[in-house]
Amino acid sequence: MSLTTLDPKTALLIIDLQKGMIGYPFVHPIGDIVDRARALTDAFRRRGLPIVLVNVAGVAPGRTEQPPRLTGEPPADWTDIIAELNPQPSDIRVTKRTWGAFASTDLEDRLRALGVTQVVVIGVATGTGVEATARQAYEQGFNVTLAIDAMTDARPQAHDYSLTNVFPRLGEMGTAQDIIDLLGTR
Repeated sequence: MSLTTLDPKTALLIIDLQKGMIGYPFVHPIGDIVDRARALTDAFRRRGLPIVLVNVAGVAPGRTEQPPRLTGEPPADWTDIIAELNPQPSDIRVTKRTWGAFASTDLEDRLRALGVTQVVVIGVATGTGVEATARQAYEQGFNVTLAIDAMTDARPQAHDYSLTNVFPRLGEMGTAQDIIDLLGTR
């Protein structure tokens, strides 16, 4: 499905573009992802629409077959949102300890209080943080849009699987520029 419209109250959710994550080897150059994230951030700010900066500061409890990538104590600035996004005091900040930004946080309540009915989801990693957040947003009744060129993953198969099999069932997909263009027509 291609992009059709953006609701009057659409929020931009930026997932895990933080100092501790951008050094991982990703499928797509992280600099390009950051540039597109910044372009979207600037476009949302110009229109006075909410921006949600999500960082991850741990993992969900429980046993898994694959150990978490982060072990030990991370550097002090590991969870800091990258400066390239030009974080503002008006931005909504969410710290998560699970893959998705809605689980175990107050994000849904904060968005509902602002009248948000749609979210645009971008960031890293496509098959974990971005996908889990998009799934949770969909399950909570938000319209979901995914900027497919403003996300990446360290695992090519996970990135491709999300774009091909999962995202078409959760919402509409387009490029960052497609979304910026739609914002311009509102």
